[in-house]
Parts: sequence; structure tokens; C-alpha cells
Amino acid sequence: MIYMRRAMVVMMAVPLAACGVNSVPTAEEEVNARWGEVQNQYQRRADLIPNLVATVKGFAGQEERVLTQVTQARANATSINVTTDDLSDPATFQRFQAAQNQLTQALGQLRTVVEAYPQLTSNQNFLSLQSQLEGTENRIAIARRDYNEAVQAYNTRIRTFPDAVGARIFYGAKPKQSFQAQAGAEVAPQVNFGNSN
Repeated sequence: MIYMRRAMVVMMAVPLAACGVNSVPTAEEEVNARWGEVQNQYQRRADLIPNLVATVKGFAGQEERVLTQVTQARANATSINVTTDDLSDPATFQRFQAAQNQLTQALGQLRTVVEAYPQLTSNQNFLSLQSQLEGTENRIAIARRDYNEAVQAYNTRIRTFPDAVGARIFYGAKPKQSFQAQAGAEVAPQVNFGNSN
């Protein structure tokens, strides 16, 4: 009798294991972990920006407009919180991505201000902050890539047989949102050193 029960448990476990009972939550946890790293890198950038802005402000007082844009973009970017529950909500995810893209653009304008103040680039504090910010931008790109790969694996898992069965029945799994290229990203930026006609 004991052997029959064990045999029945094994026979029932095999179909369940093939239905994504374990693999779907494992894949979802991978997405959530990768999302945590994306948020970590965005927070690192947000923490560096006030120091960078203060350093630049000391040299470029008349460029207050650009510094204000950077500060406002940072505030917008940090005001939108996306939890792991929101990763399946396209509208919330797009608002988050748009705010982060706005901050990236504002930082690009700040770099233009820096070019107008060569003495700023010789300031050790500025050089250190700029290096950290550039490193953070690279970390953000890597974290976003890793997140997108985890989302692709998860979305594929919940849409393919046999895991799709368990994903729908047991978890009500929905596809997660991935980062998309910013509109116009395919166009190379123009470099202008102030000598265009």
C-alpha cells in the first residue's frame, strides 16, 4: 500500500513539474531580481546627480536653466516607483521609462554646459563625479539588458507548452514589460562645437 501511494505521488508530480509549477515562479523571481538591479542603478544615478549639479553650479552660474532641468528631471524620475507587480502594466512601465529617458536627456544637456567651461573639467571633484556618472550609465545599460533577457525568458516560458498550462492555471501569469529603445535612438546625435553656420 505504501508503495502504491509513493507511485501515485511520483506519477502526479511528473505532470505538475512539466506544467511550469516550479519553473514559472523561478523565472518570475529572476525577472524581479533583475528589476531590483535596474532600480539600484537608477537610484545610484539619482544620488550622484545633486553632487554633480552642485559642482557644476559653482562654475556655471549663468547656466541655471540646464541645471534646473536636470534637477526637475531627477525629481520626476525618482517620483515614479515601479514595483514588481507593475512590471506587467504597460502604462506604468512606459511612464517610468519616459521619466528615466527625460533624465538621460537632461544629463546630455549638462554635458554641453561642461564643454563651455573647460576649467570645470580640470576640477578633481567634477572629474570624479563625471566618471562615476558615466560608470553608472554603463551599469544602467547592463542592468536593463539583463532585465530584458530575464523578461524574454519569462515571457517565453509562460507562452510555451507545457509551462503555459501551469502559468495560466496556477499563477494567472501575465507577460512582463521590457525596456524599449527611446524614440529617435536610431539617429546618431550631432556634435556641435559652436561653429555651425
